[in-house]
Amino acid sequence: MPRYEGARTHDVQDGRDQATWRKNARFDLKTWTGQETELGTLKTYTEIRFNFGSRNAYSGPDSPQNYAFNKGVTLNFAWIQLGGLRVGKDESAFDAFIGYAGNVIQDTLVPYGDFDTNVVQYYFDAGNGFSAVVSLEEGSGVKGTIDSYVPHIVGGVKYTQGWGAITGVVAYDSNYEEVAGKVRLDVRASDALSLFAMAGYGTDDNLTDPTSAIPAGGRGFYKQWGGNWAVWGGGTYKFNEKTSFNAQLSYDEWKNFGVAANVAYDIVPGLTITAEVDYLHAGKFDDADFSNWTNADKKDSVGGVLRFKRSF
Repeated sequence: MPRYEGARTHDVQDGRDQATWRKNARFDLKTWTGQETELGTLKTYTEIRFNFGSRNAYSGPDSPQNYAFNKGVTLNFAWIQLGGLRVGKDESAFDAFIGYAGNVIQDTLVPYGDFDTNVVQYYFDAGNGFSAVVSLEEGSGVKGTIDSYVPHIVGGVKYTQGWGAITGVVAYDSNYEEVAGKVRLDVRASDALSLFAMAGYGTDDNLTDPTSAIPAGGRGFYKQWGGNWAVWGGGTYKFNEKTSFNAQLSYDEWKNFGVAANVAYDIVPGLTITAEVDYLHAGKFDDADFSNWTNADKKDSVGGVLRFKRSF
């Protein structure tokens, strides 16, 4: 099977491969509302993203693989919440409740779960550092969207104190009837240094069954890492009020290994520039059934990202 050739594109269709930059410009439109009612705070949140950038897709040896175009509009969030009850389009509680894998741009070099889904969920906050969530989710995509009346189910608990937090989540994938879970420890070592460690484990008998109606290649909506287990770790060190260093390491049972590190600098309030370097080792690179989760064209890949972000 052909592999994606990274940022290479043909030079005016003459058959020569030329290296070039990948570029993307994004505008995020976010809205918030909130009002107090007799049943608790009534909130809404929406986020719509508009993107223009390079194609970044392999479409044949005679096609321009990296041309720039309007990529369309995506609805990333659109939910209503009354008290602890939330309904609408959100990111899965399997990721949002436990936390994402570090303050790096490419935090899914070893993936830790899918994101987009419709939800019906309830958050509980005891007010003493203990909180919990139960989430019924639709999933998304060919493999992830529920194929019956049975939703995916996610549950999680968290205990937060001044030193940090410990969190656990568990998810049931109703399509493949498999279970995945993650535990995470966050530690505030000092005012400048914060660290995290996260481990995941999931069953995969049906996910690795090639006779399934839709073979999953070992990765479901929740257990997206390779094999049964995976680990992530890293942290943030703030040099001063404007500059921070962020790093993440990730590894799974299929010997996929990722390293991401960046320096983020606030030029002025509301404008941040982030320079990041990423490394990926694809453990099952030569196995077409299990390596197609990555678009890397080499077993070992190195890349970088330079991001300018304006927030207001």
